[in-house]
Amino acid sequence: MPKKIVLAYSGGLDTSVILKWLQKQYNCPVVTFTADIGQGEEVQSVKGKAELLGVKEIFIEDLKEDFITNYVFPMFRANALYEGSYFLGTAIARPLIAKRQIEIAKEVGADSVAHGATGKGNDQVRFELGYYANNPKINVISPWREWELNSRLDLINFAEKYQIEIPKDKKGDVPFSTDSNLLHTSAEGKILEDPWIEPPEYIYSRTKSLNDAKTKPDEIIITFEKGDPIAINKKNFK
Repeated sequence: MPKKIVLAYSGGLDTSVILKWLQKQYNCPVVTFTADIGQGEEVQSVKGKAELLGVKEIFIEDLKEDFITNYVFPMFRANALYEGSYFLGTAIARPLIAKRQIEIAKEVGADSVAHGATGKGNDQVRFELGYYANNPKINVISPWREWELNSRLDLINFAEKYQIEIPKDKKGDVPFSTDSNLLHTSAEGKILEDPWIEPPEYIYSRTKSLNDAKTKPDEIIITFEKGDPIAINKKNFK
């Protein structure tokens, strides 16, 4: 049985339910770790959510510089695409999160780590290869492969049972499952599972519909040095 667990925690529905489930299932301290890699306002509420669930050790760390310098830019230089077409917006962040999660586990004396990736996609592989690469002896817990909660409705029912805050979108509904960072935003779930239904405009949080955009486009000049972008419209940035 685990003695102490470090959970990769976003503060969303999935990992909040996972946090409570870990506490009940293993009856041991759970430490939360949230990597700020540019996902925006959602980071601000993470600490309060973890505290409401009884977490005593909460790590929220700004890893944006590390993320861009050591993960995103090398990915750009390699022109890396999954199977030649799929952008690695979500995938490229997982090795960084896993690496820091293992470091925190060592700092707090935890023998286990946990993540919120499902048992069907590649994210579970990215997390777990990252864990084992940094600590081959670490115990890895993947709740989606262990528990009996098999749908988002199951998660919502569990959250209501244990009075876990359920996020709501602007329409008052349970939001899409999203993943954001400096580079990328993705969404899944709900009507997006039906390829016959066109995604609604409100799902796009970073872009405007062409119908709402201005007619005259802006010209943006990006300057590169040794494969890394260093300036926008001749304005250098760090």
